[in-house]
Amino acid sequence: MNVDQQIEGVMEEVISWRRTMHRHPEISFEEHWTSNYIAQELGKIGNIEISRPTETSVLGIVKGATPGLKVGLRADIDALQINEERDDIDFISENEGAMHACGHDGHAAILLGAAKVLVENIDALHGEVYLIFQHAEEVPPGGAAEMVATGLFDDLDFIYGQHLFTPIATGQIGIKSGSITSNSDSFDLRIQGSGGHASQPENAIDPITIGGQILNQFQTIVSRITSPLDSVVISTTKFHAGSAKNIIPDTAMLEGSVRTLSDETRAVVAERMEKAVESICAMYGATYDFSFNIGYSAVVNDSLTTDKVKEIAEQKFGDKVFEFPLAMGGEDFSAFSRIIPATYAWIGAGNKEKDMEYPHHHPKFGIDEAGFIDGVKMMVYTALEMSKE
Repeated sequence: MNVDQQIEGVMEEVISWRRTMHRHPEISFEEHWTSNYIAQELGKIGNIEISRPTETSVLGIVKGATPGLKVGLRADIDALQINEERDDIDFISENEGAMHACGHDGHAAILLGAAKVLVENIDALHGEVYLIFQHAEEVPPGGAAEMVATGLFDDLDFIYGQHLFTPIATGQIGIKSGSITSNSDSFDLRIQGSGGHASQPENAIDPITIGGQILNQFQTIVSRITSPLDSVVISTTKFHAGSAKNIIPDTAMLEGSVRTLSDETRAVVAERMEKAVESICAMYGATYDFSFNIGYSAVVNDSLTTDKVKEIAEQKFGDKVFEFPLAMGGEDFSAFSRIIPATYAWIGAGNKEKDMEYPHHHPKFGIDEAGFIDGVKMMVYTALEMSKE
């Protein structure tokens, strides 16, 4: 039986693993059942050294028969705080307030399937393959940073990750060198003014007017401070103030998201945002509390390893492989890609006919399980080829 046939042979289990985990979603840092289940299933496969780098993550190591490189395969395993609303599946979430609405159940199941096939080919495997089942991708500071901090992955030669993605049709594979996601940060701003009667604004310090000017000034950082060729997004997503129509409030609260591509631009934007807040508040006599909260850094695909992975993909999928455009989303795989040559790919899992086209993080989100075999193939063949010296 060749490797393709072995992969086809494991797919029934992959689907079963995915549906079991879909029924039992657990949010970030609380993946106790999930991590225990994964460790149990790895144990059933055998010939895998199993450890727990953190309380709710799992690491399995498969050692090949031939010396070679150390390669990591990473899958995230956490769910989201969402109540599932699909009524067309018989494996809906049984945990109220939690749902696998981003495909991480599929990611974990695919890596379990890849693990089984790699063990079946242990005599042909070079080096060591680290099976990394990572907790808490959805909530900063993220599980990847915690796992990296253990030092267990410092001597990996390469790490590969992937994401099932419904905006891409099932059967397609997206790969790109360089930055593929953005720095994903946030800000919190509290403006302290002085309340008063709505008919007498001259006797008050209006935090709403001040907040509006700050909000607009943030956009000039994007259009006039940073280069139009250097993507920056500042989105003010919360603006809370006031309790009555005829009262100017004392305070206003603004929160939002900031996306940049480089550490240098991230620093410039953070500095200029606070300067804008400081100057506008000073003009009106208000005080403020501002914090720029560092989140996930951009995932940067190493050009050499990514070219090799793209070649592997093209050998298996031909013209279904395409260059995935830069996305301004966040992904904590960046904690790995900052210390290890890395490649992150996108696996098509969207299917309009099956009603699998809702966006990620939607209560009706679903993924086309027909795309899982592509994910298993990518992980298996990447591990087999990239572990060779």
